[in-house]
Amino acid sequence: MAAAVAPVGVALREATQRKLRRFSELRGKPVAAGEFWDIVAITAADEKQELAYKQQLSEKLKKKELPLGVQYHVFVDPAGAKIGNGGSTLCALRCLEKLYGDKWNSFTILLIHSGGYSQRLPNASALGKIFTALPFGNPIYQMLELKLAMYIDFPSHMNPGILVTCADDIELYSIGECEFIRFDKPGFTALAHPSSLTVGTTHGVFVLEPFNDLEYRDLEYRCCHRFLHKPSIEKMHQFDAVYRPDTPSLKLDSEYVYTDSLFYMDHKSAKKLLDFYEKIGTLNCEIDAYGDFLQALGPGATVEYTRNTSNVTKEEAELIDMRQRIFHLLKGTSLNVVVLNNSRFYHIGTTEEYLFHFTSDSSLKSELGLQSIAFSIFPVIPECSGNTSCIIQSVLDSRCSVAAGSVVEYSRLGPDVSVGENCIISGCHIMTTAVLPAYSFLCSLSLKMNGHLKYSTMAFGVQDNLKKNAKTLSDLKSLQFFGVCFLSCLDIWNLEVTEELFSGNKTCLSLWNARIFPVCSSLSDSVTTSLKMLNAIQNKSALSLNNYTLLSIEEMLVYKDVEDMITYREQIFLEITLNRKHNLAV
Repeated sequence: MAAAVAPVGVALREATQRKLRRFSELRGKPVAAGEFWDIVAITAADEKQELAYKQQLSEKLKKKELPLGVQYHVFVDPAGAKIGNGGSTLCALRCLEKLYGDKWNSFTILLIHSGGYSQRLPNASALGKIFTALPFGNPIYQMLELKLAMYIDFPSHMNPGILVTCADDIELYSIGECEFIRFDKPGFTALAHPSSLTVGTTHGVFVLEPFNDLEYRDLEYRCCHRFLHKPSIEKMHQFDAVYRPDTPSLKLDSEYVYTDSLFYMDHKSAKKLLDFYEKIGTLNCEIDAYGDFLQALGPGATVEYTRNTSNVTKEEAELIDMRQRIFHLLKGTSLNVVVLNNSRFYHIGTTEEYLFHFTSDSSLKSELGLQSIAFSIFPVIPECSGNTSCIIQSVLDSRCSVAAGSVVEYSRLGPDVSVGENCIISGCHIMTTAVLPAYSFLCSLSLKMNGHLKYSTMAFGVQDNLKKNAKTLSDLKSLQFFGVCFLSCLDIWNLEVTEELFSGNKTCLSLWNARIFPVCSSLSDSVTTSLKMLNAIQNKSALSLNNYTLLSIEEMLVYKDVEDMITYREQIFLEITLNRKHNLAV
C-alpha cells in the first residue's frame, strides 16, 4: 500500500518521475507492438488549426521528440455550427472508420480534444493548447509529451478502444508497484479523483455503487450507479455522492467526492456511437462528451438531465432532442470507475492557473519537477520559497530583470528590459529599453498577409476577460482592458467606436474580436508598438493608432504564419544548444 510507505506527495512525485523516465526512453525510437498507442489523434476546430497541428507534429517527429512507429493524426471538426467535444468525438470516429475500415476495431487509440481557441490562455491560441510549453525537459516538454508520458502504462493493459482526454489538464497518480490501471471491461471506464465538494460543482461527480472492502487502497475498481455533471453541493448529498475520510493519510477535506478526468470506451461502444452519427448525418448543436455521454450511463441514469441547459452556452432547438437520443442509445451501458485515491487533477487552461502552477510553490511544481529556468540562457534565479519567475526556452541578457510570478517563453529580452510581476511574455523580441507593467500579457504572432511576412503582438492585462461580450456598441462600457473601461481606452488610442472596429459577429463584441492590435514589419517593432498601447492606458496619455493596419486576435489566428513561428523558436533552441556546448567545452 503505497500511501502507508511514503507520504502522499513523495509517492506521487516518484510515480510521476518513473513515467517521465520511461517516456524519455521511447522518444525518437520505434515502439514494439502493444508497447504504446496504435493511434494518437488530436482534434482541431478548423482547417487553419488542423494545419498548425500537423506542422508541429511533423516537426516533433523530425526532431525525434515523439515515439516512432505510431500513427499520429489531426481530425478537424466539420465547418459550420460548433459541435462541442462530444461532436468532435463522433467526428473522430468517422475519420477512423474512413482511414482504417474494420481494422480500427483492434487498435488502442488516444483521442485528445484540443479544438478550442484558448481564449482564457491566449499564448496557446495560435499553436494550440496541446502544444503549450512546460518548464522542464530537454528539449522542452509540451502538453502533448506530458500526456503521452502520464498515460505510458495504459496501452499495454487496455482492450481495443478509445481513451478520451482534454488538452489542458494533467492527471497524476500513484498506485502499488505491481499494480496497473486496466481498461478491460465492456462499456465505459473513467478515472476518479478525490476532490473537494467545491471542485465537484465544476466537474463530473460519480455516484458509486456500495463497496464492501473497507481497506483503503490507492487503486480501487468500482461500479458507477449514476454520473452527475457539474452538480450543486445539495445534489451531491441528495444522491449519496459525498464521502468522509476514515484514513488521515488521505489528506482530504472533511467531506469529499470523486470527480472525473479522462474516460475510455471499448470498441463496441465507440461503434454504437459511430453508427448513430452516420444516421443523423449533420450535427447542429454542441454535444459534451462528459455531460452527454457519461450521464446516460449506469443503472441509476435518468432522462431528466437532457432538459437541463444551465451549463450550456447556447441553447439550440435540437439540443434537447439530440441529448435524449444519445440517452436512449447508451442507456444500460455500464460505467466502470477506476478510483485513484492518491491522485491529483490539475487544469492549466487560464492565465491565472498557468501563472500559479509555473511560478508559485504549487504541488504540481514539485511532483513534475518544474524548473524556474528551463532550457534557457539566463543567470540562475535564486530558488526560494514563495513565488519565482519562470523562463522557458528563452534568451535573456544577464542585466534584464524579470519579477517574481512572471513567465517568459520563447522570447529574447535585452539588457534594458524590466518585466513586472505576474506577466506572461510569449514569442517576443525586445532589445530596446522597455518596462513591462505588472500583470501585462504580451504574445507575438507571425502573420502572412498578401504574401508578405508581418507581425502583430496581442497585449492586454492577464486578468482581462477576452470572452466577455457586449451585444451593441453602447454596451461596450461593460468591457475592461487592463482594468480600464474599454471605451476610455479607445479614446486614448484615438479610435472611432463603430461596428468596423470589430471582426466577425457584430452582435458579439469583445476584446477577442476588437481590431486594436497594430500590424508591423518586424517582430521587435510589433512588441514595442503594442507595449506603447499598454503604457498609454497606464499613463492615460494619448497614442493614435490611426496610421496602422489593425487586427483583432480573431483575425490574427486567420493570418498566422505557423512556419515562421516554429522557425523563430528553432533559432532560439539552436542558440541555447550552442551556448550549452560552448560552456561544456570551456
